[in-house]
Amino acid sequence: MNAYLLWVFAIGPVLIAEALLARYEVLAYGAGWRAPVTELPEGVPYARGAAPDSPPDAYLVYLDGIGKRRVRDSRDGGQLVKALIARAPELRVLGQVQPYSPLAAPLAERPVWKWLRRRIGLLLFLHNVMQIFVAADQRYRPLYNRAVGSQISTQLRLAGYRPDSGIPVVLLSYSGGAQVAGGAVDELHTQLRSPLLLITLGGFHNGANDLTSAEHLHRLTSASDRIERVGTWIFPQRWPLLRGSAWNRANRAGKITVHRLDPATHVGPSSYVSPTAQLPDGRSHLDRTADTVIALIRDRHSATGSPNDP
Repeated sequence: MNAYLLWVFAIGPVLIAEALLARYEVLAYGAGWRAPVTELPEGVPYARGAAPDSPPDAYLVYLDGIGKRRVRDSRDGGQLVKALIARAPELRVLGQVQPYSPLAAPLAERPVWKWLRRRIGLLLFLHNVMQIFVAADQRYRPLYNRAVGSQISTQLRLAGYRPDSGIPVVLLSYSGGAQVAGGAVDELHTQLRSPLLLITLGGFHNGANDLTSAEHLHRLTSASDRIERVGTWIFPQRWPLLRGSAWNRANRAGKITVHRLDPATHVGPSSYVSPTAQLPDGRSHLDRTADTVIALIRDRHSATGSPNDP
């Protein structure tokens, strides 16, 4: 009992502080107190993959899970992004978007967080977890969606995307990045008027964001992914009984397709992006995930044709 009370008194204030800090950033964006960051660190390109001198088949924006703290990092050391670039040279890939910062400011680069990271690294993850719930909160969701949607739009323009070009934008999201991806749909549609394809990988989201302006959502999941399953339990909008929710409307409209990646887990040595976990066909989990994402994009391209095809 004493240990439980110690845990509550130690962690409780931290969680309250994190909740307040998470709300502060989206409110600061809305009030115009701070301008979102648009420039990247020196030496970091706005996109990798297909050369900017000719239109790519698609622009792919990778929205990482709660481990995202810097422009460069990701939960798997960038291995999924690297695999996509190596296997699909026809894509322009952006991995720098900060899904958990309405101001597009990398968390680990802020002075206070640098100090905390060396002492209490867990706070970095708690901060991003809280941002997911702020993005899902109906009071803040419209503003959060506009902030991150504008961030993605800006980064795409800087990477060479031209509005009304007809080139599809693919939002590939991992875990909590799915909450942000769904929320960015309307803003991207308004600003870029681009075809939008969503691919969620172990997506953790509340199902409240309107997907009407998206062409399709491919849900990559696994029976062994407990974290994604928790999301389907705790958010009523994901329950089949709530037929009027945005998620269930999209499902009835045939906009959601499920792809099984069993026996992958959400995190750990058997995760979707594990380069060591092996499948019966000899591929790693990372290989299969990259192959699946690329196949979905190429299938879409084959079915619709390129806007630059004669």
